[in-house]
Order: sequence, then structure tokens, then C-alpha cells
Amino acid sequence: MTSSVPVPLRKTGRDTGGKTGRDTGHGTGREARRRAAPARRRRSPRTAAWLFAGPTAALFTVFFAYPLGASLYQSFTARRDGADVWVGLDQYRRMLHDPAFLHSLVNTGLILAVQVPVMIGLALVLAVLLNQSWLRFRSGWRAVFFLPAITTLVAYAVVFQVLLRTDGGLANQLLQALGLDPVDWLNSPTWARISLIASITWRWTGYNAVVLLAGLHAIGRDQYEAAALDGAGTVRTYTGVILPQLRPVVLFCVITSTIGTLQLFDENYVLTRGGPGDATLTPVVYLYKVGFQQLDFGYAAAIAWVVVLIIAAVSLLQFRLYGRERRR
Repeated sequence: MTSSVPVPLRKTGRDTGGKTGRDTGHGTGREARRRAAPARRRRSPRTAAWLFAGPTAALFTVFFAYPLGASLYQSFTARRDGADVWVGLDQYRRMLHDPAFLHSLVNTGLILAVQVPVMIGLALVLAVLLNQSWLRFRSGWRAVFFLPAITTLVAYAVVFQVLLRTDGGLANQLLQALGLDPVDWLNSPTWARISLIASITWRWTGYNAVVLLAGLHAIGRDQYEAAALDGAGTVRTYTGVILPQLRPVVLFCVITSTIGTLQLFDENYVLTRGGPGDATLTPVVYLYKVGFQQLDFGYAAAIAWVVVLIIAAVSLLQFRLYGRERRR
């Protein structure tokens, strides 16, 4: 007679949920890799960022940072006996006694004082007109007025040179048709400045008008309606309600226009070559003549850095004045 004593069964991998020692080890390795994955993910974005930014940083260093530093160093040197010699601040002191350079600053100041206010004023009027709901084909008009801004600088300067020609120019033909005497536009100091201001204004008024128009679109119609309910007329609405809110956009246009005028080169070089008698000479045109005609690159580099400092100072002054008016 046999006994029916139960024999304990050995636990197998199947009895433990199908996990054998090998399977458990595999799961442990997978768990370790899962824990290590976040660390790799934290390093990966940095690596990717450097990979993407590396070529740009290299191009910036080669084509911008290095030439900038080299020009700054060159502004403290002079060419003597076929070699660059360190002269310290001599090039900058030379500018203080250079009548041509000082005259170029005066010319730029006169152009800036007349051209920028006139252009911004015309751009404001044009932006308000383009913002009117009764105006038909508004998109077409905006494109027409913006078109000069995308015209090649040299191309439009050549066109103005042909239009303002003393003999046979369209401007003088129109004056003669009206019974007036022709004007020597490009050979008279006063008329040369006026011609230069007119050409710059023609090119950039539409651009600034489109920028100001974008600022007008950001102002809600409810503010116009609120001003009308308070009894404000059109002029009072724009001067008391709209223009104060448009001030940051106006500041942007003023600063960019000022920088462009201080860097003026293409228009006056093509139209007048800085003449007549240096009447339209600007620092950048003078820089070109010193550097590429006289081959005095040290002095030209010094002029370039002085122009940069003037632009920075004028821009900072405009920001300061704007901030003071805003706090008031």
C-alpha cells in the first residue's frame, strides 16, 4: 500500500510569472538603460545646439568679429615705409584738424535736421491716408508706395541723376514748360543738397509709412469710437489718442532713418561724388575716398569707428529723450 504524501514542487520560471534568471537579468539591464536615458537626453540638446550654432558662430567670427577687431587695431596704426606702425590716438587727433572731415559732419547734420523730420511727417500723413476705410485698392497703394524701398540704391540714384540733369533733364523740362528758368540741380551747393534730400525722401517715405501703418493697425477701433463719443474731432483724435500710442513706432522710424542718414553713401556718391565743393560730402563718402583712393587705411578705419560712435551716441540720446517724455 503506497502512501499519498504530497511532494513539494520546485518553483520554476513559469511559476514566477514566466521570468527566469536570464529574463530577470535582461529586465534589469533594460531598467538600467532606462535610468541612464534621461542623462543622455539632457546632454543631447546641448550637443545639438552647438552643432547647429557652430557653423554660424564660425562664420560670424571669420566675417564679422575678426574684421571688426582688425579695423579697430588698424585705426591705431599708420603706414610708414611699407609697414603698419602703431601710432596710438594720432589718427583720431588728426580728425580734429581735418577740415574735410569736419565739413562732412556739418553736411550730414544739415541733411539729418531737414530730411528726417520731413520724411517722418510725410510718412505719418501717408500712413493715416492708407488706413482710411473709404480708400479703394488700399493694398495696391501700399505696394506702390513701398516699391521704392526695394529698388536698388545705385539704380534709383542713376535715375535721379538723369532726371536732374541740367541740360535735358525731366525736371528742367517741366520748369521750362511752366515758363521758369532751368535749375542747375547737381552743380549748385544748395540745390545739390536739396536734390539729395529729395531723393532720400522719395525712397524711404513709403517704407516708413508702411511701418507706421502696421502700428496704426495695432490700435483698436474702439479707441477711435471712444474719442468720437467724447466729442473729439479727427485732428484731436490723432494728436491726443493715436499718436501717443504710436510713439514707439515713430521712435523706431526716427532711429533707423537717423542711422541711415549718418551712413549715407550711395545716393550722394552716384549723384554728386560729394560735390560740388564738398557740399554733399558725408563721413562715409570721405572714408571711401581716404581708404580706397588715397589708400590711407588706418585713417579710414579711424573715421569708420568715429561714425559708429556718433551713431551710438545719437541713438542713445533719442532713446533718453523718448524715455523722459514718456515718464512725463
